[in-house]
Amino acid sequence: MVILRKPVEQLNESALARFVTKACKAAKLKGSVNVVVTSSQEMRSLNRRFRGKDKPTDVLSFPPMADFADGLAGDVAISQEIATKNARAIGHAPADEIKILALHGVLHLAGYDHESDDGEMARVENQLRRKLGLPLGLIERSGKISARKR
Repeated sequence: MVILRKPVEQLNESALARFVTKACKAAKLKGSVNVVVTSSQEMRSLNRRFRGKDKPTDVLSFPPMADFADGLAGDVAISQEIATKNARAIGHAPADEIKILALHGVLHLAGYDHESDDGEMARVENQLRRKLGLPLGLIERSGKISARKR
């Protein structure tokens, strides 16, 4: 299920749902993924509640609780405001930025962790981003991978 609580230029719920299905298949993630595109205020609340960080963030992933995992791979929350701001700063469409963040969230649900995997998630994200026709990836933009790992 995809819910756009905040509208995104050139993107509707069904188009994002189709993209998430493709991203899950590309990432070899089994099960359904729920995605909500929401406000930075709600993202701040979720980040504070679940990560202890009192600030908004662009994307959060939530694996399912064991008792509720029946066919569910997890949930992804995305800030429409941060995504739109970043897209404009970088020079691509907000719809592409939402998809980049959705892919990033899907990879976290598939078990990748860019904070501890020595660049593995970055390499996979880069490969899948190109396969799915997306511009520069989230980790790549942040400079967290070296030129030799690209």
